[in-house]
Amino acid sequence: MINLRVFRRRGRMRYLWISLLLVSMLVVSQWRIPAIAATARHYTELTFGPLPEIQFPEYTRYQMRNGITVFLIENRELPLVNGTAMFHTGGRLEPADKIGLASLTGEVMRTGGTRQHPPAELNQLLEQRAASVETSIDTAVGQASFSGLSQDTEQILELFAEVLREPAFVPEQLELAKTQRRGEIARRNDNPDGIARREFQKLVYGNSSPYAWTIEYDTLDNIRREDLINFYQQYFHPNNMILGIVGDFDTATMRRLLEEKFGNWQPSPEFRRPALPGVQQANSGGVFVIDQPQLTQSNILLGHLGGQLDSPDHAALTVMNEVLNGFGGRLFNEVRSRQGLAYSVYGFWNPRFDFPGTFIAGGQTRSEATVPFIQSVMSEIERIRTAPISAQELQYAKDSVLNSFVFNFQDPSQVLARLMRYEYYGYPADFIFQYQRGVENTTIADIQRVARTYLKPENMVTLVVGNNQAINPPLSSLAQGTSVTSIDITIPDRSST
Repeated sequence: MINLRVFRRRGRMRYLWISLLLVSMLVVSQWRIPAIAATARHYTELTFGPLPEIQFPEYTRYQMRNGITVFLIENRELPLVNGTAMFHTGGRLEPADKIGLASLTGEVMRTGGTRQHPPAELNQLLEQRAASVETSIDTAVGQASFSGLSQDTEQILELFAEVLREPAFVPEQLELAKTQRRGEIARRNDNPDGIARREFQKLVYGNSSPYAWTIEYDTLDNIRREDLINFYQQYFHPNNMILGIVGDFDTATMRRLLEEKFGNWQPSPEFRRPALPGVQQANSGGVFVIDQPQLTQSNILLGHLGGQLDSPDHAALTVMNEVLNGFGGRLFNEVRSRQGLAYSVYGFWNPRFDFPGTFIAGGQTRSEATVPFIQSVMSEIERIRTAPISAQELQYAKDSVLNSFVFNFQDPSQVLARLMRYEYYGYPADFIFQYQRGVENTTIADIQRVARTYLKPENMVTLVVGNNQAINPPLSSLAQGTSVTSIDITIPDRSST
């Protein structure tokens, strides 16, 4: 016997589904009418409004009594807090017979735990709160950072302060870090691109320059735990510290917490910011080769010593970079697309904040195309030096720079990082906006002027990592009467003493 109640319920459900289907079809058909009727417009007909004016979010900057410079930016979008500390130090200040000391100090500061919490216990305390504390020292700066939930801010700050103020540098973690470095030394010649970049730095800055130093087995063996402690004690003081925090917090409460965690950290009255090593180009011109018979392509770098970001021509040089680079740039269009000489190609002015950077060009190509590739890149460099660029090239390059400008300010963390870098290197807080105005005001004449002034073909060092026998015509055809210099990249063994 049929259950009439069930039958009626199923009928109502079937009717409901059919009704919904008909309504959906009607809506979709209505939505499609404008799309079908509209005619696609060519990209050249598209118009866009002016770029919005970009401003820094509100922030607080102050200095604690012990010398710590503090930046605070409130951001309540997520229940998170992030912080970064910067110290004036770096690998460029380590002794030449202990290359690697700075990076080891930066690593073992964190992995070695603190006087109150051994490494495993410190790790566990952070993991329980889904938090992190990290430290590092690179060529020009020492950094420490933390992140975590805003509800755990006080506990995370306590651990962060311990790592900065009371690192234990336990011997086991130092030995582990040194073992990892030895593995990196053993593998450093496995990657042709890595070889090229490492050796190019030596050719430009010189083997004895800290901007081109390479960790070796012997310099690593010279480093003891006492060296890490001494290096730490030399540079990690509150009057050598910039601290920035962004996230979900109240500024007044955060100032109180920072006073609790760092206020009694005594400054060093003897500390002075260290003098930086001088820089001059080691090789003016020359062709150099690192023979790698197993390769079927060449990794090529050309360049010379460059300049700093505080150059009055920084903005114009950035626009020049855009003319040369990218999918719409001269190098891509000419060397790669028209001549088919490159898998990749680039050339750009690469300045640094407080020491000269480089102009560097290069790319990868098949072995037999090595010399034509180099000649073609050099031809484009000479062309931008000697002939004005077109108005279209200028506008495209300026638009590319200015349209990407907004990505410098996607979130408050980026703004904080920029403010701290400017503070660290002594740049004005509005440096990025000065740069923006400089780009807007760049002219065709400016591009040719900076290209002629800063690009020096006579100083250009040429380095090729590839199969020397397969390079035809040979590299000697580029040497202009001088010999091609072969570079030995054999990894030195550890001394027996």
